[in-house]
Amino acid sequence: MSIQTKLSGIIFGSVVLILALNQTLNLYATRDNLRQSSESNMEMVAMQIAVSVEQSRYSSNYVEYQIARNLRMAAVLISQKLDRDINNIGNAELKDLAAKLEISNISLLVKTEDDVVVAKSSDPKELGLSTKEWGYWYTAFLDLFEGRTVSVAQGQKMGNFWSGPFEYSSSNPEFIEKWGYYYDGRSNYIIDPYIRSTSVSDYVKIMSPNEIVEQTKGVNPGILEVTGFNPNTFGSVTMKPDGSDDVNIKLRNRPIKYGTYIYGNVERDRLAIADALNRGKPVTIDTVILGKRVLKSFIPVTQPDMGSYVISVVMDYSVISSVIKEQLLNNLSISLLLLVAFLLGSHVLAGFIIRPIQEILNKVNNVARGEFEPPLVVRSRDELGLLALRINAMTHNLMQHTNRLRQTLEENRAVKEHLESVINGTSDAIHTMDMDGRIISINRAFEELYGWSGAEVVGKAPYLIPAPALQQEEDRLNELKKGRAVPPLETARLKRGGSVVEVSVSTSVIRDEEGNPLSFIHVSRDMTERNRMEELLRRSEKLTTVGQLAAGVAHEIRNPLTTLRGFLQLQQEKKLLIPLHINLMLSELERINLIVSEFLILAKPQAVRFQQKDLRYILSDVISLLDSQAHLCGVQFESKLSEQPASVHCEENQLKQVFINIVKNAIEAMPVGGTILIEQYNDPDSVVIVITDEGEGISKEMLPKLGEPFFTNKETGTGLGLMISQRIIQAHKGSLEIKSEVGRGTEITIKIPSSGQAAPQESI
Repeated sequence: MSIQTKLSGIIFGSVVLILALNQTLNLYATRDNLRQSSESNMEMVAMQIAVSVEQSRYSSNYVEYQIARNLRMAAVLISQKLDRDINNIGNAELKDLAAKLEISNISLLVKTEDDVVVAKSSDPKELGLSTKEWGYWYTAFLDLFEGRTVSVAQGQKMGNFWSGPFEYSSSNPEFIEKWGYYYDGRSNYIIDPYIRSTSVSDYVKIMSPNEIVEQTKGVNPGILEVTGFNPNTFGSVTMKPDGSDDVNIKLRNRPIKYGTYIYGNVERDRLAIADALNRGKPVTIDTVILGKRVLKSFIPVTQPDMGSYVISVVMDYSVISSVIKEQLLNNLSISLLLLVAFLLGSHVLAGFIIRPIQEILNKVNNVARGEFEPPLVVRSRDELGLLALRINAMTHNLMQHTNRLRQTLEENRAVKEHLESVINGTSDAIHTMDMDGRIISINRAFEELYGWSGAEVVGKAPYLIPAPALQQEEDRLNELKKGRAVPPLETARLKRGGSVVEVSVSTSVIRDEEGNPLSFIHVSRDMTERNRMEELLRRSEKLTTVGQLAAGVAHEIRNPLTTLRGFLQLQQEKKLLIPLHINLMLSELERINLIVSEFLILAKPQAVRFQQKDLRYILSDVISLLDSQAHLCGVQFESKLSEQPASVHCEENQLKQVFINIVKNAIEAMPVGGTILIEQYNDPDSVVIVITDEGEGISKEMLPKLGEPFFTNKETGTGLGLMISQRIIQAHKGSLEIKSEVGRGTEITIKIPSSGQAAPQESI
């Protein structure tokens, strides 16, 4: 396929894509606009119906009021005709009186202990009816019997009279009736004249919103159904799927206030009704009902007399679909005509563009083969002409750079050979590893230190790291991957035969141009001999410290021994065992045992084993051990330890040696006595110990030399104590800082990383 055909195809495809996107966006925009318009239309229809219902209700209220007045007049006449005692009235008398007054029936209601019932009636079906479950009707009856103004909002209230709204009869549910209730306090019953006739039912049906709903559907062909929901009873257990209810049959409590309920799903509609009432705004759902896609909108309505209810409007989605299809066909017809015209034009345009590009392509192919001459001939000054000029400049530069690269390659080869000779000649073992732990290269020192040859380990992952150190090594490599600096680590590694060698390992990471890690370089130095010498120095200093502590320990033990001897002599003289003395002697023996145990732990060489410990308890042990020596020198200890755990990962015996060395130096620095302050507090990432004395201090000239081997300002000192202490703190990844002024004492600050885990709790 030629470039011209490809270019014209690209242009044509781009136009097709743009038109397709435009058609899609128009389609979605049209659909959304039509849907919003439909939702607004449904809401408007619902509000029109609600207003019409409210207006018809005003007319209905007027008619009800006139009928209520007539019923009150009838009730007053009845009260004049009947005896004041209901026991003297018969049902036949009520029937004759109803005929004379031209009303349907008369009932008399009496109050019992917990109900109001129909005791006498011209209609036998009314006799014995209970009104306790009639809601606000029952409340109105109680108000009348108590001589109060009726408190319910429904119906019409007049003097000693209340008339309920139009409602289906309890005794004859097929009739809609209008009742009136009169009680003037002179009789023991409520007079209930009421009208039951087809004229009342026909009037209620005429004033019903159903007529308004049908007229609205006739004007809007797209509206399939309008329904007025009673949120209090809709979805109850007694309601049927079609919205009818055998229990809630009254006008006031029917689930469907007006309209039909054909396009419905009870559970889904119940949730939508509750959502619309809670939000106070319409809720619209897009669904399929009876095999037809519809939009169903639930609009909350609040009216003064009817309270809050919901009107549902169901619209056929085909109204929206037909408009979308018509617009889509029109747009597709126009797009096809534009595509045909553009296809022809793009093919002609591509031909003019391709010719100079073809020449440039041939030149690029020659450069790719290493042919930099001759340069392109520039015939125009447009973008393609500028491109040809830049290609000529690029070709010239490439030719120069190619020559320089050849020269640089030769220089790099010589440098590589030199570096390889240096690496192979160094005494430190060097090996590189990829990100999966396989060795890439090693030097001769690696073969001598670990015992593996290059052929045995290159491309493999030998077992160099002991199992206990695997997690530590993984953490170090992860820190390097994140770009953080990792200090050299003194640790153990395994030789080929499985023996352990102590080494100092320095690790760095090699990254690509984008900063991604490619491999690691490990430099190992044999530390066996150096560690052995340092251990000898530590033991020497430790024994020196033990010898100096001996006098204090002996003095500390002498006191409990004197106590023991006194108690034993007392008991020998009295020839009687005293339990109190026995307990005191056991306590003193326990004290001697504790002092000797601490002394032996300090004096006895032990294997280095790091454990989780609380520095507060280590400091307390050191203070207890040196307390007697301090008293001999007139020195007092003041300790301020934090209440929070100070957990560190440490070798307890080594840290005790550090604290003993520093505290012992502080005691010796105060020949006339004084106070040594030992403070401990927690930083976010470390535990801090500050030891301050009131001694003679150290001059500025001597401070930089502290910690050097055999440098000391004491006549009998070796200068190794502080050096060993610094090494121990460094091995714990901590720091030791000394501040001092002549005549003002010395302050030593030690920071040890916190382990982040509380050590087992003990009493300090």
